Amino acid sequence: MNPIKQHTDKLRISGLRPTKQRLAICKILFDRKETFHFTIDTLKKIVEKSNFQKISTATLYNTVHAFEKKGYLKQISLKGNKTYFDTNTKKHHHFFDEDLSQLTDIKNENICVKNLPQMPSGKKIKEIDITIRIANNNQKQKSN
Repeated sequence: MNPIKQHTDKLRISGLRPTKQRLAICKILFDRKETFHFTIDTLKKIVEKSNFQKISTATLYNTVHAFEKKGYLKQISLKGNKTYFDTNTKKHHHFFDEDLSQLTDIKNENICVKNLPQMPSGKKIKEIDITIRIANNNQKQKSN
């Protein structure tokens, strides 16, 4: 299928008019071979560096949140940090590099969760999202 047609369909299904600005956002988000993790700020910088027309921050927010609501993007909230979005909406986990502020996918089959606590009465697990925070080990070892 034609990428422009796919983008136009995604926008319409998400309740958005397929304007040039929104089609440019689609191109940035979905015309990739690899997963794309981004914040609204990083998306704005990419848009500004590209040859696309000016796109307002409000248009970025509205488009990204409409896509997330329809399931085209996955939202990843990191405690104490920004909210990230992921173009890979399949079940998977992440490394978060605190030094680079960067997410990297971890395949589901590479994680094994054991010994879960008993669920509160009347509740069941909806989903488990694991984010492993990593950083450079700059601590010097103590010599004895």
